[in-house]
Amino acid sequence: MIQKYWLLKSEPSTWSWEEQLQVSSEPWTGVRNYQARNFMKEMNVGDLAFFYHSNIGKEIVGIVKIVAPYHPDDTDDSGKFGCVDVAPVSSFKTPVTLNQIKKTPALQDMALLRQSRLSVMPLTKEEWDLICKMGEY
Repeated sequence: MIQKYWLLKSEPSTWSWEEQLQVSSEPWTGVRNYQARNFMKEMNVGDLAFFYHSNIGKEIVGIVKIVAPYHPDDTDDSGKFGCVDVAPVSSFKTPVTLNQIKKTPALQDMALLRQSRLSVMPLTKEEWDLICKMGEY
């Protein structure tokens, strides 16, 4: 199976990287956008994702691994949305800010810049590798 790479956004006031580091794994609940939901359906156990603090911070702070495939989201009463479970892998030595991403020519096509309101998005291997280098991972 081909390794896929993702970016997951969370508002630190709702679920922070510090909280993620305190658990062995956690369902990535609360996604209520159909495109983001469909991306989660494409995730495989073992895929990696950046943990991005949105609104406050606006920076990639760490890496999580998908540890359980798409399943129902217990916080969704409609039954239309699901979630995946993620486990912390590593913090970035240096968080990578949105401003840094915007100023990096090789990242101009990144979904984070083209669809800024989307909370779950795919990344290319090249985007992944460059951001890992920027974050000193």
